[in-house]
Amino acid sequence: PHPGKEQRVLLLQSSARLARLPVYFSHEPAAMPFIEEDLLHPIQANEKKKHKLKRLVQCPNSFFMDVKCPGCFNITTVFSHAQSVVLCGNCNTVLCQPTGGKARLTEGCSFRRKVE
Repeated sequence: PHPGKEQRVLLLQSSARLARLPVYFSHEPAAMPFIEEDLLHPIQANEKKKHKLKRLVQCPNSFFMDVKCPGCFNITTVFSHAQSVVLCGNCNTVLCQPTGGKARLTEGCSFRRKVE
């Protein structure tokens, strides 16, 4: 039952090939990396910095706001990302001017976010 010369050469070649292969499956359990951030309860400051589609709950960055005119104290509803100049209905004072993103309020104007 001893292997012949050809069989011994094949056994040596196959064992040499096996010895060079990396070990993918070990019997030791793999160490899981520790995640420092709680994924179910993220910090609100970190969520605010993320893109609107990459947050835990997707929500837009824009909102409607009530803007109070500094001259006549009339309240006007303005979109936060308005793309045109918004004037007061009573005294034609400029309430906000568009920028590339959010609209810039005129000095003296106060605002509050509209609640749905």
